[in-house]
Amino acid sequence: MIIDGRSYTNVPSNMLVEKLGLPTTKHPYPYKLQWLNDVAFSIGKYNDEVLCDVVPMHVGHLLLGRPWQFDQRVIHNGYTNRYMFKHLRKNVTLAPLTPKQVYEDQLKLRNSINQLMEKSKKKRVKMKKKRN
Repeated sequence: MIIDGRSYTNVPSNMLVEKLGLPTTKHPYPYKLQWLNDVAFSIGKYNDEVLCDVVPMHVGHLLLGRPWQFDQRVIHNGYTNRYMFKHLRKNVTLAPLTPKQVYEDQLKLRNSINQLMEKSKKKRVKMKKKRN
């Protein structure tokens, strides 16, 4: 997950939407992004649901932008890179991953991408065989 105060959208990857089987709806006022989706997520004890635009991306599964930060009244400490806010009347602090956690997360992400690409390749081969 990426929290980006310069992004004006909340965005899950299409891979996340497909993997979790999340329903999507057409955007009521389309612009360059394609679909809208409610995304439920949790970080430790913090659980939330965010309305997001869905896009193909491989940098992470979820990007939380200004809309989420505004709705949650998030305070970002630029020195420690921690995000603090209240959720259900409790203080929540989101801290960055350690370098080891980043590495492990990148391995998982790479494996997920490889698995999806392999499934896609198998589907194309099956479809070719059916045509012939």
